[in-house]
Amino acid sequence: MSAPLADKIRPKTLTDVVGQEHILGEGKPLRRIIESGTVPNMIFYGPSGVGKTTVARIIAENCGMSLYKLNGTNASLSDIKDVVAEIGTFRSENGILLYLDEIQYLNKKQQQSLLEYIENGEITLIASTTENPYFAVYNAVISRSTVFEFKPVTAEQLIPAIKRAFRIMSEENGYEIEASDDIITRIAYSCGGDVRKAMNTAELAVVCGEPSDGKVTITEDSLEVLAQRSNMRYDRDGDQHYDILSAFHKSVRGSDENAALHYAARLIAAGDIISLCRRMLCIASEDVGLAYPMAVPIVKACVDSALQLGLPEAKLPIAEAIILMATAPKSNSACMAIDAALDDLKSCDALDFPRHLQNVHFDGNGAKVVGQHYLYPHDFPNHYVKQQYLPDALKDRVYYHYGENKQEQSAYQYRQKLLSEADK
Repeated sequence: MSAPLADKIRPKTLTDVVGQEHILGEGKPLRRIIESGTVPNMIFYGPSGVGKTTVARIIAENCGMSLYKLNGTNASLSDIKDVVAEIGTFRSENGILLYLDEIQYLNKKQQQSLLEYIENGEITLIASTTENPYFAVYNAVISRSTVFEFKPVTAEQLIPAIKRAFRIMSEENGYEIEASDDIITRIAYSCGGDVRKAMNTAELAVVCGEPSDGKVTITEDSLEVLAQRSNMRYDRDGDQHYDILSAFHKSVRGSDENAALHYAARLIAAGDIISLCRRMLCIASEDVGLAYPMAVPIVKACVDSALQLGLPEAKLPIAEAIILMATAPKSNSACMAIDAALDDLKSCDALDFPRHLQNVHFDGNGAKVVGQHYLYPHDFPNHYVKQQYLPDALKDRVYYHYGENKQEQSAYQYRQKLLSEADK
């Protein structure tokens, strides 16, 4: 069976690696480590198809170590023991480099089984993960390793790699491949920073191309089918899920409706309107808040409509709610107030209620104070009377501070009027 194009043209040197200039450029940390020949334990963190495995192979070849590769999705404790068994054998004369792909899928016991060997240097570990290693990898492994983040490759960086792929396929197959600059650029921009995906798209584009007189022409129509959803990089349980939601939330909070619509569109395209709707409900209270209280029922109505309609029509009420919140005045005063109240609970024991707020009950014989002495506000002018409501230990605490927006300032003026008239 023929190997995929991505494997055939896998770079053999750091110079051929696409992207990752921040760690592999001249004088950058990872490049210096590789060129020094002294390889520490490392964790490569980043999305799929950005060169983590390629760099691990280059390191193994440059340092002369024996490379063993395991994948966390199917590796067992027995597989790890097989690698450990190679310690001290002829094959491990120059050291063992274990490349452990998708380490986040190994359980704690499996990860712990490597600790002794990576600490004393009998095994050098290079692990890769698409999830945040500080959450997905056992702390003891992280403390013995250096973490390097691999980033998505830009479209501009992908273009030379795609041209190289077409050149290699042309030489292998013995026919000319005609791909316009627009076609190459479109492939580069449609693959979401994933080099492997770009190579696979290029290979399939040739297969689906139109052969004629010893030449294959890649057309817009064939590429349309291949690349129509390839730019989607999304994992409902991984970092991409939370990164998109975070970017969406911060865009609405920052009153940028265009950016908010972009991130919402990515969630809609992935079919995840549940997460989007939950975040919208949160934003209505957390960030629009008391500056425009009607945002809460309006957003709730839009969310209900979206969930009842389903996709694709759900995009309409979702867009309406997003634009409303992004363009609305903002206030986080309610959010800050409840957080402050919750913080007090961490330092206060269960405090007694003021006597006059307690439910009416029998005071008992010999009680020093008999009766509740609660002042019923509706019996007083403006339906307001001054009395203590907080427990004694917190009686002067202020949690809520009025925002500067028109809505809250109007409420502030009303409160000041009540206080003023109650003092008369």
